[in-house]
Parts: sequence; C-alpha cells; structure tokens
Amino acid sequence: MPENVLEVRGLRRTFGAVRAVDDVSFVLPAGGSLGVVGESGSGKTTTARIVVGLERADGGEVLVRGRSRTARGRTGGRVGARAARLARAREVQMVFQDPYLSLDPRTGVGAALRETLRLHFPGRDHTRRVTELLDQVGLGTRAADALPRQLSGGQRQRVAIARALAVEPAVLVLDEAVAALDVSVQAQILNLLADIREQTGIGYLFITHDLGVVRCVTDEIVVMRHGAVVEQGRTEEVLAAPGHPYTRLLLESVPRPGWDPQAIAAARRAL
Repeated sequence: MPENVLEVRGLRRTFGAVRAVDDVSFVLPAGGSLGVVGESGSGKTTTARIVVGLERADGGEVLVRGRSRTARGRTGGRVGARAARLARAREVQMVFQDPYLSLDPRTGVGAALRETLRLHFPGRDHTRRVTELLDQVGLGTRAADALPRQLSGGQRQRVAIARALAVEPAVLVLDEAVAALDVSVQAQILNLLADIREQTGIGYLFITHDLGVVRCVTDEIVVMRHGAVVEQGRTEEVLAAPGHPYTRLLLESVPRPGWDPQAIAAARRAL
C-alpha cells in the first residue's frame, strides 16, 4: 500500500464568480487523521464532496491508494459509470452531520446495512457481517430491527459509521460528524472513531469548524479560508503557534474566560 492513502493535488471548483475551492492540496497517510478546518463558506465541505465523488472538480486530481479517482466525464456508458462509482465508494466513504437525513426512516438498521453489503458484494450471506458491524460500533444485535426514529442521535451516528465501514474503505470522510451531538455523546463517538482507526488502520478526513475536535482526533491540520489553504502542518504545532492571522483568529474566537467578542469582530473586519 502507498504511504499516502489519499492525495489531493491542486483542486479547483468554481460556482459562477465564486472560487469555492482554489488550488487545494494535501495528503493523508495510511492510518492517519487529517483535519480540514475553517468557517462556513471556507470551501472545506466542497473539497470533501469532491474527494468522495459527490462533486466534480474543475481542475486538479484526487488519488486514492496511488490511483487517480478524479471524475473525467461520462465514459464507458451507464454500466461502466456505475461500476466506477461503486469502486470509488468502496475506497472512500462519508459520514454526514445529520444521520437522520442520510438514513431511510422506513428501513431498519440491519436492513440498511444488508442493503449496502448487497450492493457492493452481491450473492453473499451478510448476516454475520451485519452482526460484526453492529458490535464494532457498540450497538449490538438488539439494534438491528430498530428504525432510525427509535434511536438517539448518537446511536443513529453509530449506524451511519457502521454503514460507511461495511465496505472496508481506505478513507472515511467525516463532515461535521459530531457537530449535532451533545458534548458527552461527542466524546463517546470520538473515542469510538479512535478505537476503530487503531483496529483497522483506516484514514480519517475530518471536516469541521470545531478546533476542540481537531485537537483531540487529528494528527495534521489544513486551515482553509475563501476556498484556499492558508496554513497546514502538525496539529499540535499549528494550534500552539499558528503562523497565519486567520488561524490565530479562529483560535481567539473560541469562547473562554476573558473572551472579548467585540475585539474578535474588529479583528475579523480588519482581516
């Protein structure tokens, strides 16, 4: 396996006159955890959607396990395009902020997992694998018959993680995956993700605005503003001694004793 499980090279994406992603590059080592941070509108989610294949880049390249996975247009007919999408999905999976919106409210947990497994691995008996996945995310087989509305927010996010892990991807993209959860539940999910990374060697790409999450779970960090990368490096080094004024502004914006929101607002206007 290549040392870097994911490489993003010079990604660009525009929407009209807006440069949502402007020459973004970074690498994710196998088994590593990379945080992409920035405010709303910084381009971090668009970058994630390009990596997963939900958005098409105007330029640049995405490589997974050393192979290009950049969408190049409709080639090979519908069958070939579907096969390419499935192959990419088996390598890169995404967990969204609100699992209730990404889960079918009419489908039970076990059935949702079996549906994913049948799509990617047809013709097999997936009963044992469903049990393994539920155990892996700390739910157990009793949750197999539950509908999403019968679960708590943390339990639904565990289901979403189990579904993403079903195909054993190389990269798991987590787009604000704990932002909608209570603080105590956030800690449980982050600990779960840390255990899964240790057990499987999967690579994480965390998309978040929460510097506390980044500090806890990532090895390296990429800071984005107005679609471009303004700073990147080892997480502890960047957060301890940020080199870019925008990174310093993000750190100073975190509420704490003595926090002055008016001063932060003035610094933001100046920047």
